[in-house]
Formats: sequence, C-alpha cells, structure tokens
Amino acid sequence: MAGSRYSGLSLLRNAWSGHRRWPRAWRDPEPRRRYDVVIVGGGGHGLATAYYLATRHGVKNVAVLEKSWLGGGNSGRNTQVSRSNYFYPESGAFYEHSLRLFEGLAAELDFNIMFSQRGILSICHSAHEMEIYRRWANAIRMNGIDSRLLSREEVKQRVPQLNLDCRFPVAGGFIQERGGISRHDAVNWAYARKASAAGVHLLQGCEVLGMECGDHRVSAVLTGRGRISADRFALCVAGHSSQLAAMAGLKLPISTIPLQALVTEPVRPVFDTVMMSARIHAYVSQSDRGEIVIGGGADLHNSYAQRGSLATQLDTLSALLELLPMFGRLRMMRQWAGTCDMAPDVSPIVGQTPIENLYVSTGWGTGGYKAIPGGGDTLAWTIAHDRPHDLLRPFQLDRFARGTLVDEGAASGVAH
Repeated sequence: MAGSRYSGLSLLRNAWSGHRRWPRAWRDPEPRRRYDVVIVGGGGHGLATAYYLATRHGVKNVAVLEKSWLGGGNSGRNTQVSRSNYFYPESGAFYEHSLRLFEGLAAELDFNIMFSQRGILSICHSAHEMEIYRRWANAIRMNGIDSRLLSREEVKQRVPQLNLDCRFPVAGGFIQERGGISRHDAVNWAYARKASAAGVHLLQGCEVLGMECGDHRVSAVLTGRGRISADRFALCVAGHSSQLAAMAGLKLPISTIPLQALVTEPVRPVFDTVMMSARIHAYVSQSDRGEIVIGGGADLHNSYAQRGSLATQLDTLSALLELLPMFGRLRMMRQWAGTCDMAPDVSPIVGQTPIENLYVSTGWGTGGYKAIPGGGDTLAWTIAHDRPHDLLRPFQLDRFARGTLVDEGAASGVAH
C-alpha cells in the first residue's frame, strides 16, 4: 500500500521482481466537495504544511491542490541549499528550526533525502568585506548558530580549486559547517508520500480558477476539477501568490522575478562544499549525480517565466570561471529559473491575512527551499491554532504597516 515502510527487506523482496511491484508512493483520489483545510500549491511548502497538519495536529481532512504535478514548481527548480546563517535573530531562529528539521527529516519521513552537511562557505574579497563578515559571523554565533571565520589560507585549504588571485582577490570567509544540500525531488516525494499515508488528498491537475468570497471569508475555490469548499484555505504558491491572493480581493506586497540556475555534465566528486561569493556573484556545489550546480544573481526584471535572461546566465558563468577556472572545461547541460516571490524586506510573509480564514506562505525569495520543513511546521501550527506561531510573529503581513521590517537582503544574496 502507499506509504508502507521502506526497509532493506522490502528492497531485497522487490529486487526479485525486477522492482516492478513497488506500490504507488501516494494515492490519486477523486476530490471531495468539502475539506477542513484546502492548501493551494503542491510544492514543498504545501506538502509539508499538509503533512504536519495531519500528523501533529490531527487535521486529516486536508486537500493539496496542484495545477500540474507535485514538486514541479520552485521546490523542484532550485539549488537545494539548506542553511541558517542569517544575520537577524528573527531570521536565524526560524531558519535554524528548519535546518534542525532537515537534520532529522530522512528518519522521520522514512526516505533518503540525501542531506549532505558539507558546509556553506561564504568568501570575501577585501579587508572591508572581511570586517563585515566578522560582524556577521559573530551575530550568527550570538544567535546560538554555528559559524566560523576562515583566513585566506584556510579558504584555499577548504577549496583547493579556488582562484585566490581573481579579479577581486580572496581575503578570507566564514563557514557554517552544518549547512549543506539535499535532493529537492526527494524532499517533495517524501512529504507527499507521508501526507498521503496520513489521509491527505493530493490533487494533481487541479488548477484554481477562482474563489467564492463573502463577509471577509473564502467559502470555496473553483477548480478545473470542480468547486471545492473548506473551513480554511492556505496559499503556498511562491511567485504566483499575488495572482491567487487577488482572486480573494487581497493585494500582497510581492514582486515576482526569475532566479536562474545551471548544471554541467556530471563528473566524479571534485567539490565537497557549497561556496558562495557575493562580490563575484556566484554560488557553486556538486550534486549527488555529479553535476556542478551553479547559481547567481536574480534577473532585474519582473517575470513569471521559468527561464530567465541570457545576460544573467552569462554573468553567472563569467563569475564561475573567474573563481573556479577548472570548470571551464565542462559542458553545460541544463538551465532553468524559478519564479521568486520577493517582499520589500526580502523576508517571508507567513500566517494570517485580513481575510479571516485565508493564510499565506509567501515572500520566501531565494530562501524557499531551505525553509520547507520549518515553513510547513509553523504554518500548520498557525492554521490549527488560528494564531501566529512564535517563530512567525516577526513575519506577519501587518509588519509593513507597523514599520517593523526584517531586512535580510544581504543574507539572501539579493539586492532588492
């Protein structure tokens, strides 16, 4: 049955049949006409929210509506990085909670998410930048999160391939050893499998076309598979949050921009960390499949396109070759973009809205993937208790009216 436990014995048993008798990982049910909670968006945040609602709060009559296939949006179109090295205490506390959930996620979900804590290394290129990084690393440690400064020589020892005497010579850096990468598809599949086993309906090919609203409430969503009503609704749709919220008459302070990534042909393991440079804008890691994964700056224009511009691709590849010239011999295999939902302070907006039974999880910008476990856990708590989780209080929508912004543009790698 779907959701049955994986084990060495089940692997051996299915090997005898050529692995043709594995059960479906999750059910494909017909939609009910009514649910307790409807979550729009079948990516990591939507699936995690549904899983935690069903398993930690006993809310099992839940539907996740996805217009295409599960994990086909941003949670399957990113660079798989997880870290908690944020400057402000509010951000640090939230992302540390999410990172700790990542550390135990494979055991909890009975699925190998290939979480590799290989370290997140941020390099700097001047004495001035080194002083800024020193303050940043100290702030992270004061937040109770691991961080360590590295000299120029220690950076070279950690990344022997790095061109220290590049256009802006490397002066040093800092590292969070517990940061790393995981397999984004595996995270999506693991949450989907366990949510389905807990009774959640995962409805693929179920696009929301409109909403029925009245008396400051949403009563139902109109979908390609019929009208579906619920007591509570949550939007976990990343860059399309503004469009979905507008159906309920809610205007969000969100802009949507493409964020690109690229991968090379696979090679043997040669790069065992995640390295970032804000000055020569690129970040690099190596996937479990051997591909060199490359990211850079976001496009400068608003768009819902999942491809991005040629100019940004060229800038990113130029930065890669400046820092790591040895990778110039590799062929590029794929390029794509996610549609990032950017708030004015580059921090998330998660929780209640002026529409009393509508919740949002948006504004994640470049940090959406690393926030999947923490975002799902805290949003599920918020929906179940109808009040903000303590970790989400700084990230409520009304902070823009109160002027209590959490400006994490630097830690997010985006000037916005």
